[in-house]
Formats: sequence, C-alpha cells, structure tokens
Amino acid sequence: MSAALSGLFLSALLAATLLPMQSEAVLVGLLVLGTYPVWALLAVATLGNVLGALVNWLLGRGIERWHDRKWFPLRGERLASMQARYHRYGRWSLLLSWMPVIGDPLTVVAGVMREPLWSFLLLVTIAKFGRYLTLVMLTTTMAS
Repeated sequence: MSAALSGLFLSALLAATLLPMQSEAVLVGLLVLGTYPVWALLAVATLGNVLGALVNWLLGRGIERWHDRKWFPLRGERLASMQARYHRYGRWSLLLSWMPVIGDPLTVVAGVMREPLWSFLLLVTIAKFGRYLTLVMLTTTMAS
C-alpha cells in the first residue's frame, strides 16, 4: 500500500475514535490529485473508519465490566433495562455514526449496550460508506 493510502487509512481510523481527528481533508486531497482510483480511496477510507469505530465498540464492551462500581452511571437492573431498550430502538442510532461530535460516542455506547458485532459492523459500515460516498460525489462533481 502506498504512503498516501496508508495515510488515508490511518487518518480515517483515528478520526473514528474519540480522538479529535478528521479524514475528509485527506480524502478530498487525494481525490483532487487524481492519482488513485476513486473506488480504492472510498474503500480505504471506509475500512479505516469502520475499524476505528470498532475500537470504540471494544472500549464500550470493556468498560461495561465495571458496571458494579460507584462511578459507573448505570448499574444492575437499570443497565439491563437500558440494554433491552437500546436493542429495541437504539441500534438504528448507529446510522448516525458518521456525524461529527455524536457519532463516535454512539459507537462506544453500542459497546456498553452489548450491540452484537454483526449488526454493529453492518450499520456502521452503511453510515461510514454513505458519508464518504457523498464526499466523493461532491468532490468529483465540483472538480469537473
């Protein structure tokens, strides 16, 4: 993989974690250069961003083991109730995981709420791919 594609992957991965990073500028810059196929840029950015969201999900799953501590905001039956409600209605919030500010915390919450990995990956991939596809379409339309 070239340094540019590696940089795009890394920026997309870090942007999906709770770190304050952005990958859109890297993607747009590489699109404007025209050196790489659009499909490759879209795939690399999406993969990196989904894997970054997976890091958040794993953090959420890991932090849930401390649910019996005083500092943990939800305990016992309240946590079980919230998890049941989340599975009924909240999983669709992952379609907003592409959004700035709220998207990354949503992926952590999905881990705490024990969202199954398959549905997490499916919904987050749809959201992240959709965001990057929209950015690619806007960039290529404006560049032509």
